[in-house]
Amino acid sequence: MRSDPGRRKAPRALTAAAIGGLLFLHLPIALILLYAFSTEEASYEFPPPGLTLRWFAVAWGRQDIWDAIALSLRVAASSTLIAMLLGSLAAAAMSRTRFFGRESISLLIILPIALPGILTGISLRSAFNLGGIPFSTWTIILGHATFCVVMVYNNVVARFRRMPSSWIEASMDLGADGFQTFRHVVLPNIATALLVGGMLAFALSFDEVIVTTFTAGQQSTLPIWMLTELVRPRQRPVTNVVAVFVIAVTFAPLVLAHWLTRRAEGAGGGGLR
Repeated sequence: MRSDPGRRKAPRALTAAAIGGLLFLHLPIALILLYAFSTEEASYEFPPPGLTLRWFAVAWGRQDIWDAIALSLRVAASSTLIAMLLGSLAAAAMSRTRFFGRESISLLIILPIALPGILTGISLRSAFNLGGIPFSTWTIILGHATFCVVMVYNNVVARFRRMPSSWIEASMDLGADGFQTFRHVVLPNIATALLVGGMLAFALSFDEVIVTTFTAGQQSTLPIWMLTELVRPRQRPVTNVVAVFVIAVTFAPLVLAHWLTRRAEGAGGGGLR
């Protein structure tokens, strides 16, 4: 096989810098995975004195962990559904209409993801207090939906802007009503972007801590449970096991979203040739 003449070998310094950056980002995660199997209870000794699956069995039998997982899944699923509905509607309005202040409104839509989480949490808690809304699972869901909407909006609005408006006009000219046009023209073109945005929103909601701290009552999502258990030294191995589960749950939709995005870009590029 001949090497591609257009591809140049990266300098060694650049390669070393890239490897160093990857280690800096992922070495702490690797340590979490390692210590989930450590036989040591209360301290982090490197290398671990031994490896065991004991902590996985302990975590499996903890009802409080299962309750926290169930709550996190309910919150993430509910906030994702709300975000998919509101985010896609906002994206359609921003991309298919022209009105004064459109760009300012678009900025306000993406603002929650840009603001520090503590500001979002404080503002939501103040709003719930002023409205007399008791803290419950629904206040957590509403809090998560504020930033999950942005994930869906960013993906769908980009797809809307790539879709020619003439397709919708042609559908209407051929006698299709609004619902038929949405079902047969709009939805197939934005489905991948909507799904990717939903998966990113789910992953973001599942492991969110700061906003949850301000919007939860007595409920404990899985990240909040982990934060509480970290102050108990003998619970660290179990916390590491739960962290492995969180990594798996959040990593899977991120990888799938990346694959769907690359596939959609490849299909789109192929269609323009």
